[in-house]
Amino acid sequence: MNKVLSKVFTWLFVGLMVTFFTGLYVSNNPNMLYNIFSTSAYYLIFIAEIILVIFLSARINKMSFTTAMLSFLGYSVLSGLTFSCIFILFEISSILYVLGLTSIIFIILAIFGYFTKIDLSKLGNFLLIGLLAIILVSFINIFFLNAIVDTVVLFVGTLLFLIFIAYDIQRIKYLANSSLDENKVAIIGALELYLDFINLFIRLLQIFGNSKE
Repeated sequence: MNKVLSKVFTWLFVGLMVTFFTGLYVSNNPNMLYNIFSTSAYYLIFIAEIILVIFLSARINKMSFTTAMLSFLGYSVLSGLTFSCIFILFEISSILYVLGLTSIIFIILAIFGYFTKIDLSKLGNFLLIGLLAIILVSFINIFFLNAIVDTVVLFVGTLLFLIFIAYDIQRIKYLANSSLDENKVAIIGALELYLDFINLFIRLLQIFGNSKE
């Protein structure tokens, strides 16, 4: 089990670094920024991200490890393209500060999820409903632009992904003890924790980040 978790966190680190440096590179390339955010490319990338997540989650048991690995790395690159805007909107010192804060919180909740005797699987439906709710409310609020709703969604979303970290760690712990291929468990586990980390990071950046003048 510890061997599988080690692989999970290795791939998680690789995915986060790919996203970070892809975003940093794009943020220093005006032509790429224009092509992504001033055309329909942004929406195509966003759709491609969703397709990759669904594909990897649904087909993980039937695909080869190489396909799973490339899908995960591809998703990390696509995320880097869309997240490049944070290097334009926020000070790099602020980004690094929130990145460190997110890492500390992530580690604390990962440890809790690993060692707790509480069955967190019971929270599965609650977390799914909560996630769908904040997505729906966020979409509706695009048309109303209500600042109070945005604030509520921000803090509820932050709480939701805090719980998701512990929940997913425990789930990966159980998968590591199953008959599933450990390399595939490592990839799907890394993807789930990657999504938790990135979503928590974005929300903490909105709360604590210092935007550029």
